[in-house]
Amino acid sequence: VQLQASGGGLVQAGGSLRLSCAASGRTFSRHKMGWFRQAPGKEREFVASITWSNGHTYYADYVKGRFTISRDNAKNTVYLQMDSLKPEDTAVYHCAEKLFGRSAYDYWGQGTLVTVSS
Repeated sequence: VQLQASGGGLVQAGGSLRLSCAASGRTFSRHKMGWFRQAPGKEREFVASITWSNGHTYYADYVKGRFTISRDNAKNTVYLQMDSLKPEDTAVYHCAEKLFGRSAYDYWGQGTLVTVSS
């Protein structure tokens, strides 16, 4: 599986960005896609996830109500709509895929940088 993240950039606080993650390769046993982020000097943290089958979503508290994760199964693509961005959202955002029966995410994309200016 290959994951290609895109859509990062520079935006002012209060603005919006939409990230995309295109998945290619195996399509069986795919369970969910997740977005994670890592700010400079900080550990990587979970942002949101969505299941391929029924679109069930889950969000970290610090993005709930501001970020929306969605998927397009026909395009094998997952999106992260980020609204009301804050400077503390600045980070490299990675998408990842988890297979059925696995406890951890199996595949990771290269990341896309989001910078929110105050």
